[in-house]
Amino acid sequence: MAEPVLIWGAGAIGGILGAYWARAGVPVQMVDIVADHAQACSTDGLSIEGPVETFTQTVPCVTPDQLEGRYGRIVLAVKAQATEAALAQLMPHLAEDGFVLSAQNGLNERVIAHAVGAGRTMGAFVNYGADWIGPGRILFGNRGAVVVGEIDGSPRPRTTEMFDLLQIFEPDAVLTDDIWAYLWGKLGYGAMLFATALTHDSMTVNFADPARGPALIGLAREVMRTAVAEGVTPRPFNGFEPSAFLPGSEDAAARQCLADLALFNSTTAKTHTGIYRDLAVRKRKTEVDPQVGAVAQIAAGHGIDTPLLRRLVDLIHDIEDGRREMSQETFHELTRVLG
Repeated sequence: MAEPVLIWGAGAIGGILGAYWARAGVPVQMVDIVADHAQACSTDGLSIEGPVETFTQTVPCVTPDQLEGRYGRIVLAVKAQATEAALAQLMPHLAEDGFVLSAQNGLNERVIAHAVGAGRTMGAFVNYGADWIGPGRILFGNRGAVVVGEIDGSPRPRTTEMFDLLQIFEPDAVLTDDIWAYLWGKLGYGAMLFATALTHDSMTVNFADPARGPALIGLAREVMRTAVAEGVTPRPFNGFEPSAFLPGSEDAAARQCLADLALFNSTTAKTHTGIYRDLAVRKRKTEVDPQVGAVAQIAAGHGIDTPLLRRLVDLIHDIEDGRREMSQETFHELTRVLG
């Protein structure tokens, strides 16, 4: 393993992986579009902060125009909406026998496979809590599920190799033959997380509020119905139980899942989602289109109506474009969809 692992995107997900791997002696090369961040990681070091662990690790990091060479292992850790642009930049640096592992939220494995080929694409699911605070600083708020697997379900030596690497960071990482089950599970949970970002309240407050429960449950049900139509049986993780939202499930099971999610998120130093930070702190576009919007499009292809998902996309866009404020009133625009 003398050749460095290339991590494209040194933010909340990629930066933490890079810091842990570099500290363990794994050769790492990171790439990030924020020049100040790249310089800080390479010189003073990348500081991992928070209750899980605090340390500073120097990790080589450059901007895309500065990168040289070709790499057999590339971990893509950019925002979903930046996937295509990042792929265009990284493909000249992908070795002929190399592969790209998506450490992102959403179904970006589809986009990657279209660009580099399905055989050169690997999937991963991450649910640990982290935030990019500033150049050279990342908050590691809590541990969470980490899963890796081939998109066709067939394990290969490279899959085991990446699994071993991920265990350096997360000893409880899982090697799966059904990565889509986890990715669709995260989409169900993720739809609810996007809804929590409609307010200034924490994730825990949102999940614990009975008045918001029906809309949150409805969102997850729309995603799970779409997953079933795709032939996927989503798997549980960190308090999210997909079966509670599958067709025919009882309301009591769904409400219990919300209570479990409120409890899980009450233990993290990351009180709000990255979506919230995009809207309230960083004032930039979110991943709503390639995540929530993508599910709504897939659902439409199956003849499934998703009024809550579509309304959620519109509301997030309204906040992004300054037409609405983040508030409980904005959240309950979703409740009104239920009639």
